[in-house]
Parts: sequence; structure tokens; C-alpha cells
Amino acid sequence: MLNLTHNTLLKTPWMVAMFAACWGGFVPAVQGQASNKTTVVREWNETLLHAIRNDLARPTIHARNLHHWSMACYDAWAAYDTVAAPFLVDVEIPYIEDDASRRWAQETAINYASYRLLWNRFVDSPGGTSTLMTLYQQFALAGGVNSFQSTDYVNDGPAALGNFIAQQVMAYGAVDGSNEANGHANQHYTPSNPELFIESVPGNPWLVQPNRWQSISLSTFVGQSGIPETETPPFLSPEWGNVTPFGLPDSTMTLHFAEDGWPYPVWIDQDAPPLVDLNYAQGIDDPYTWGHSMVLRWSEHLDPTDGVMLDISPASVGNVDPALFDLGYEEYDQFYNWDEGGDASQGWDVNPATGQAYEPQIVPRGDYARVLAEFWADGPDSETPPGHWFTILNGVMDHPDFEARWMGEGDEMAALDWEVCAYFTLGGAMHDAAIAAWSHKGWYDYIRPVSALRWMQGRGQCTDPSLPNYDVTGLPLIDGFCEMVTPGDLDFPSASDVDKLKVRAWKGPDYINNPDSDEAGVDWILVENWWPYQRPSFVTPPFAGYVSGHSTFSRAAAEILTAITGDPYFPGGMGEFTAPANDFLVFEEGPSQDIVLQWATYRDASDQCSLSRIWGGIHPPCDDLPGRRIGIEVAEHALNMARSLIEAEAPCMADLNDDGFRGIDDLLIILSSYNGTPMQGTEDLTGDGFVGVDDILDFLLYYDQACD
Repeated sequence: MLNLTHNTLLKTPWMVAMFAACWGGFVPAVQGQASNKTTVVREWNETLLHAIRNDLARPTIHARNLHHWSMACYDAWAAYDTVAAPFLVDVEIPYIEDDASRRWAQETAINYASYRLLWNRFVDSPGGTSTLMTLYQQFALAGGVNSFQSTDYVNDGPAALGNFIAQQVMAYGAVDGSNEANGHANQHYTPSNPELFIESVPGNPWLVQPNRWQSISLSTFVGQSGIPETETPPFLSPEWGNVTPFGLPDSTMTLHFAEDGWPYPVWIDQDAPPLVDLNYAQGIDDPYTWGHSMVLRWSEHLDPTDGVMLDISPASVGNVDPALFDLGYEEYDQFYNWDEGGDASQGWDVNPATGQAYEPQIVPRGDYARVLAEFWADGPDSETPPGHWFTILNGVMDHPDFEARWMGEGDEMAALDWEVCAYFTLGGAMHDAAIAAWSHKGWYDYIRPVSALRWMQGRGQCTDPSLPNYDVTGLPLIDGFCEMVTPGDLDFPSASDVDKLKVRAWKGPDYINNPDSDEAGVDWILVENWWPYQRPSFVTPPFAGYVSGHSTFSRAAAEILTAITGDPYFPGGMGEFTAPANDFLVFEEGPSQDIVLQWATYRDASDQCSLSRIWGGIHPPCDDLPGRRIGIEVAEHALNMARSLIEAEAPCMADLNDDGFRGIDDLLIILSSYNGTPMQGTEDLTGDGFVGVDDILDFLLYYDQACD
């Protein structure tokens, strides 16, 4: 069984003391003690996740950071590997026969590449002071010397190679279409709607385009990394489809153009989401109405005192048939339980690791739904969704039952080798998931539930033409759930509220004075005052909904972990995360009892993540399944790209004529270029740009040997 916990940075007291001297006595708070069991690449991954938590919550940008960092580590490792081919930086380096020396070279190059690249990426971060010190701490702990700046890897060795690789990755990032030079700022996109002033104005009276995204104006916006911003944040990365992908082939891209000719590439295009037509809508049968109304319905589930109990163990949750992901919008009632919540889970009969049935876990639905919304927001802390899956991967690798067999086959690999390959593959998939998902967000620019529902209630009700405020684009009337306020209503006695729509839903932040002890609960509220189940300083992410980034990231990651481990199941047959009673939820008290999130497979965890966004009021179902479909295809392409490099057969050293044998014919090729620059290229065995005595001496090490 895998238990996920918060990962802290593991550092030593002597390094903290050194920082006190170097930084004038100011030392960041660092917990824990040095680990002798982790590799340099694992330590750098934890350090990067720490840096992400201290930065703005920008899923696209941090997916790119994770990709570029894992790419740098991979190329540093591959340079000294006998099989793997590089991704970006292809260098000629003399082969190191001694295993220990070769490993030291890989670790050194990884250390320098990581430090130089991440310093560049986080130097202007809001949490930069602490982050930069932590980066330097990890760098020095692994033997790095900051004053060593050489990139001459031929003469100065692995540290110089690490510097060179970081330099090349930075150069690549400067021209990858992300607009890094301008802080990844938007270059073309402008919103179609004025802001929603959710704190001061009921409803959504100024919405112009009900199919388009709308920003939320707050007195203070606090992103999911906890960093306050005084201005309304712009749409994050609407032009991210222009960023260079890792493994997505050009054939998966559909090129759209704005009216002024600006290109919007959309990757793995899912076509438009359900759109509302003001002149022709179908009431509750309209996918736009059905889906957004379901978000409102599931908001009613956030009450742990309503008596509804669920079995949330793998015996009942998980094992969803992926064929259902292809359902059309009009068929979504075959997948989602509109009234009770949840999906078409079949559950699992037996834990394959133990041979025993999964033990039921019966809990209040209201606790389960609230914990899901908080846990999957972007992780136990704020490493954003792509970083969250790196945290999950690290937990998998720490499990005593984990075996480092690539694709689940062959001999166990050394930890560093498996981790480099795993991070490289997952990083590429997360980057491509961001590109594919945000290419949809930017082009289709779809509305979020908080905007849609407040607008729909202003239109009226779509159920009964004989009642007041009938409109085909309004909300459905359902007895006991969504009703019209009538004269004498005990909850809304004001005459000004008559004929407005009221709903049983989570009551919102106005009913919470002390988050440590107060719980808003579920009761009748006016729909014009509805809030998603999110922090009041956040409300909803600052970018369009369609498609769900969480669904895309999570499904891609689940497919990658399934493939590279060779097993769809978590180690031990189950992964777990415990949310302790009254000590987990952030913006209200709860859960009322310990809630243990459990997943048999990586795909089960991904599917649960997707549902959490509906319970959290962030996405309607139409954002979800297309994202899952994209994630599956993203993973396939990323895995193909990674495996083509990781499992590449490296050229046979000194076999210059490619006949599988190092003999006299190969020596003659070297002699043909002797005392000059290489004519063929491969005869420069030392990689110094000159063919001389050293190359002949290197060749003699292989002479009269077959490549096998």
C-alpha cells in the first residue's frame, strides 16, 4: 500500500550554517535531515517542486519547467550512457569505462545542469530569495562550486557539460514559442466579457458572451500557491498552443486563426464544447444547461450531515471503462450520476497484491466530496497539477514493493537510471498535456460554471412556460432542489426576491468567519449568490474551462505511470492519502472524520481527480471527458518519443564503417584524417575537433573487438 505524504526538503545543518555566513545571517526554514538513500536527480526534483510551491500557480509554465529540467537531466545522463540517445544536446564525449567514474560524471553533470537552469527559471520568482538559497544549498550539497562557469566540456569535464546543457536548454526555451523574454505574457488574446464582481454584485448582469470566459474581480486574489495579487490576473497562457511540444506530431495539430489572422494551433482538437443558443435551447435537455446544472446539483452534496454515506474504497470506486470517454455530450447521463454524484465506476473485486478483497470504507459523501475538491486542487500543497503527479511518482518509487524495471521488464535498474528516464518521460507528457489543454482553452475560450450559473439564473427558469421568468436558457426547476421564491418564503421573505431562483447548495464564504471552526454547510441560497467550493480569495482559476487541465494532466500522467512501471496498480495494490478529521480543509472546518482517499490504479486516481473539479464547482462535465481523451493520446506520443531515445541503440564506439567490428578498415579511416580535422566526423574519438595520436590510442582500446 502506498501512502502519500508531504515531501519536505532533506538538508543538513552544516549547509544551513554555511548559508548564514554567505547570506548575511538570513537562513530559510529548512526541515529534516540529509537522506543518504536518494539520488542527485531525486533531490533536484524535490528541490524543483519546492520552488514551484513558492512561485505563482502557473500550470503551463511549471509543466514547461518540469519538462525542461527533466530534459536537461536526461541529456546529462545520456551523454555518458551506452544506449540512450540525447533529446536536445548531442555531444561527443570519450567513453568512460569505469562504472563508478561514469556514474560520478552523470551525477556531476546533472547537478550543474539543474542548478544553472533552475536558477535562471526562478530568479524572478515571488519566492525567489528563499528558492534561490534552496537551489544553491542543494547544488553545494551535491558538490557543486558556483565559481566554476566553464562550458568547455571537452577539456573541463562533466561540470562543464552540465553548464553547457543548461545553457542550451535556456537557448531552446528562448525560442520555443512561450514568449519567455516577456514573462510569458499574452500577445494577442483579449477577453470577450467584462469582469464578474462576485464580492459585491449578485448574479452576473454584465455578461455579454455566455459561451466565453470571464475574469473574476476580487479585492485580493490569492492564487493556489498562496501569493496575493492586487490586480485581476489575466487569462493564463491562452496562446500556449504555439509552444514547441515534446512528442506531439504535427499531424495532431489543427491550425485555427483569429479574425485578425493570429494563429491558434489546437492540439488533438476536440472541437467546440456545448454552446448555448439564445434563440434555440432545449431546457434541461440542452447539454449546456444539463452540464452546468449538474455542477449546481453536486454543490448540494457538500454537506457531511445529510446522511448520505458512500463506500469510497476501490471495492466500489474505480475501474471505469475508458470506452465511455467517447460518449457524446447528449449521452453523458450514461457516465455521470447527475443526482447522486460520481461516475460509472465498476470497482475492483480483489487487490492483486494481496489476493484479498478491498475493505469497504463507508464515509459521509459531504466529507468525501469536500476532501476531493481540496486534495486535487493541485496537490497536498501547491506544486500545480503536473508537479502533483511528480509527487505521486516519487511516492511510488519510495514504496518497498516498487521495482525499478523499465516498462516493468528486464533487470532492475539503478535508481538514478530509472528516475532520470521516468522524470524525462513524465515531464515531456506533462508539457504536452499543458500545450494540448491550453490550446483548447485559448481558442474555444469557454465559460466557467460560476459565470454561467449566475447568468442562467438571471435569465430565469426553463421548465414551465406558465410560470414567471420562463426562458429556454434558464435553470431547471426541481422540487426540493431548485425552486422559485414565492411570496411568504421563510428563507427569502423580501418582496424583491420573489420569482428569483433559489437552490440547495453550499452556502459559500459569507457563512464562514473562522475557517478553523466554522462550516458553511448546505442550505437554500439564491442562485445569484452561488460560489464554487473554493477559497474566497481564489474562486475559480484565471483561465477558460474547456478542456479541464486537471483531467488532461492526470490522465496523461496515469497512462505514463502505468506504462513505465509495467503495472496499472499502485505498489501493494493501493495508493492512499489520509485527510485527518477537522485538520485538512483550508477554508472551512472538516472533514468531520478521517477520510482516506484510496486508488487501486493510477487511472482510478486520475478519474477521481477529474470528478473533484465538478464537485469543486470549477468544471462542468463537458470540460472533463475531452480532457481525458487528450491525456490518453498525449501519453501515447510522449511515451513513444521517450522510448525512442531511452531505448536507442547507441553507435558502436570506434566502429567507423558500421560493420559491427573494430578492425583495420576503421583504423584506415582514422589515418585518412590524421593530423587534421575529421573528414567523416566519427573518427575524432576524443571529441576535441582534431584527429591525432590520442584518437589512435583510444581506437586501440577497441581494436579487434566486435561491437557485441
